[in-house]
Amino acid sequence: MVKFSKQFEGQLVPEWKHAFVDYSLLKKDLKRMQNDQFQGTLITTLQTTRHDQHQSIAPSSYVSRCRLMLLKLSFFGSAKDHAGLIQVHRRLSRGEVYETDVTELETTAAREFFARLDEQLNKVNQFYKAKEEEFLHRGDSLRKQMHILLDLKARASSPSSLSGHHRAGDDPSISSSSAVEDESTRYVTSATDSEENESVSIRDTTDEQPPPPPPAISRALEGSGSFWRQCPETKSLGRSVSSSCQRKKSLKISIPLTTPCRTIDLLWDDLVAGHQHSKNKCDSGSLSINKTKLRHAEKMIKGALVELYKGLGYLTTYRNLNMMAFVKILKKFEKVSGKQVLSIYLRAVESSYFNSSDEALKLMDEVEDMFVRHFAGDNRRKAMKYLKPTQRKESHTVTFFIGLLTGCFVALFMGYCIMAHIAGMYTQRRDSIYMETVYPVFSMFSLMFLHLFLYGCNMVAWRKTRINYSFIFEFAPRRELKYRDVFLVCTASMAVIVGVMFAHLSLAVRGYHAAQAIPGFLLMGFLLVLFCPFNIVYRSSRFQFLRILRNIVLSPLYKVVMIDFFMADQLCSQVPMLRSLEYVACYYISGSYKTQEYGYCINTKHIRDLAYAVSFLPYYWRAMQCARRWFDEGDTGHLVNLGKYVSAMLAAGAKVAYEKDKSLGSLSILVIVSSSATLYQLYWDFVKDWGLLQPNSKNPWLRNELILKNKSTYYLSMGLNLVLRLAWLQTVIHPSFGSLDYRVTSFFLAALEVIRRGHWNFYRLENEHLNNAGKYRAVKTVPLPFHEADDED
Repeated sequence: MVKFSKQFEGQLVPEWKHAFVDYSLLKKDLKRMQNDQFQGTLITTLQTTRHDQHQSIAPSSYVSRCRLMLLKLSFFGSAKDHAGLIQVHRRLSRGEVYETDVTELETTAAREFFARLDEQLNKVNQFYKAKEEEFLHRGDSLRKQMHILLDLKARASSPSSLSGHHRAGDDPSISSSSAVEDESTRYVTSATDSEENESVSIRDTTDEQPPPPPPAISRALEGSGSFWRQCPETKSLGRSVSSSCQRKKSLKISIPLTTPCRTIDLLWDDLVAGHQHSKNKCDSGSLSINKTKLRHAEKMIKGALVELYKGLGYLTTYRNLNMMAFVKILKKFEKVSGKQVLSIYLRAVESSYFNSSDEALKLMDEVEDMFVRHFAGDNRRKAMKYLKPTQRKESHTVTFFIGLLTGCFVALFMGYCIMAHIAGMYTQRRDSIYMETVYPVFSMFSLMFLHLFLYGCNMVAWRKTRINYSFIFEFAPRRELKYRDVFLVCTASMAVIVGVMFAHLSLAVRGYHAAQAIPGFLLMGFLLVLFCPFNIVYRSSRFQFLRILRNIVLSPLYKVVMIDFFMADQLCSQVPMLRSLEYVACYYISGSYKTQEYGYCINTKHIRDLAYAVSFLPYYWRAMQCARRWFDEGDTGHLVNLGKYVSAMLAAGAKVAYEKDKSLGSLSILVIVSSSATLYQLYWDFVKDWGLLQPNSKNPWLRNELILKNKSTYYLSMGLNLVLRLAWLQTVIHPSFGSLDYRVTSFFLAALEVIRRGHWNFYRLENEHLNNAGKYRAVKTVPLPFHEADDED
């Protein structure tokens, strides 16, 4: 049976760990109290022994008497009535604060235990109340958002919203004009914009009394001030409003610019809105509601409801686990002390705020009902797929095939190594056709799947240390790959690749020239699987991978999220793989494989220049992502990060220049630029990405909060990262390992960089997780589309 402490650690919300009851600390207090009782019992026994020896009691009688005394002085106390042992006071001077008076428990350890227990109860109450208020505020905002959305959707779909010759099918905007001449009132709904947002504004001009707002908007904005206001001139002068109003209220739809399509759409709306605004001003009325904007707004509100429901579920888990923790620790106290205090203290816990408040449960039911009615067509089962997505069950079949394919890979690889050694394929004495034409394909696949294997190892480490990588990467619960799936993909792919390598080498040794097409077919097969539209071989994960690559390639047009720049960092360590991919594409597209003429893809100037450009691309993409994040967030730290990738590009350029002329000046520039870039990158790795090298930390030169218990691991990791960052020195030193071909040496150095990146990944996400835990951020904060703003002409 699993101990409760293990269950507690496994079920708590990782980002809220420090807000839960510190069960392990309370257990240590009980252990200390038990040790104090044990020492007291031994002292009593020794005193009795001395008295018995003074009375000259026989040894056999002494032993029996000691046993009898130990039974009478049991560690668990006597079985008398324990009423009135403690008194729990509830004080409301500084909020809800509990204090326990220990009346009949004389030991200091017992008093310290209840002081700690009060501290934990007060901490739980304060955190629960703060989180509940946060979620209730989100709930109020979403109610208003839903009312406004429903009202605007009703206006957009009603026949009266059509204006003149414009119809819904002809124009993305549905416009109408309305004027109440009796009251000289005009409502204007037009498309306006801010620097980053697209908006729909509802304006009013009145000369006597403003008419009431639409019912839905009135209910949505109730209690937040008057949404519809009249012009100041109306109140002061009591006559008709002139051509312009000094101050008006606007309802704006803010759609984040996350894609190029939205950006272009916004620019177009800027032009249209500016034209309408200059034409209409405040003295003409028209209604323009863009259905595309409403659809984006609906998606945003839907995502916000899902995140709110998830957060409320976490809050329910928080309440239940803490209640169980209080019950368990009080039972342990009774077992240690023999004092019946569970019922007394538990009454205070049950009546405390975190256990008695039902506001979160009511809101959870309301959110569920709202989602079912408006986003699932009254289909509760469909709604629960979004609100409570079920995890995919892990099958033992996957584990079986991982072992089977691993054995196949090892056997084939050993056979390939033996055959390659006999044929002398990897030595400098051998004809270079094999190394120039076939080896780049296999080295490319090896680096790629080595990286994927290390990612699977990272997933195992993140899971073991309770790092919530799924939340950090914003993976869909039902679609994310588990670590077993990653290992299955790696072992299956490498078994196929090594099998093809073995078959190709067997044919090449026998002189079959047609075998040169086999690596091309292998590459084509993997590309077909990657782009396969059918629901096979983890289609959702493949398409997500392609979307991430699209976002990276089109940087900075797409809004940058964690998974995008994380993947771009991986590409920065896969420059040799990208260069091999570029060479292989040239080799097979140009038809050089038919004549085994590899010189075209090596010596042609524009192809060679393209290879250099490929070396710069990952750093360029990452730099553009930093620029986009600075533009979106305004944090100058992203510009400093951009400088790191610019320095890497300069180092790559210096390396290219040195490879061309091999002069002393080029060597000096390479050493200076690469050393500066390495120092820059090391500082950013340790201080920014890993959060280490903090001089004022309680852990010397580390950070205050550490996930790994062994501190020496962090120091070793920093040393290893330093060594692997110096891999560029091979460009200067040109190490040789016997008769091995230089391409094999380059492959091993590239593999070391991939290993460094896999090692870096764990600490990068550890720091990100600790940042989330420091802010108790367990759910995403989804921006809401509708907000009220003031317009001034």
